[in-house]
Amino acid sequence: VQLQASGGGLVQAGGSLRLSCAFSGDTFRWYTMGWFRQGPGKEREFVSMITWDNRTNYPASVKDRFSISRDNAKATLYLQMSSLKPEDTALYHCAAKYGGSIGNTRRQNYAYWGQGTLVTVSS
Repeated sequence: VQLQASGGGLVQAGGSLRLSCAFSGDTFRWYTMGWFRQGPGKEREFVSMITWDNRTNYPASVKDRFSISRDNAKATLYLQMSSLKPEDTALYHCAAKYGGSIGNTRRQNYAYWGQGTLVTVSS
């Protein structure tokens, strides 16, 4: 499995950005997918996830601002981010787990990782 994240960039606080993650190497619809981020000097943290059967999960820090979705026909994962804040600045990684469940919010749950795309939010 290979994952390629894209869509990062520089945006002002309050703005929006959409990240994409292209999946290849297996059947995308069989996988639970997640987004994680790692800010400067911080641990990698959970941002969102979507199960193989389209259930979603978010931490309180991004709930109601971020929306995860998937297009199985295009084998692509998305993260729509709105009302961005400077503290959202981070390298964003997509991750994949075969099968999976709604409780898969830990980085250790995921076997496959993309290289990351940088999001910078200016104040």
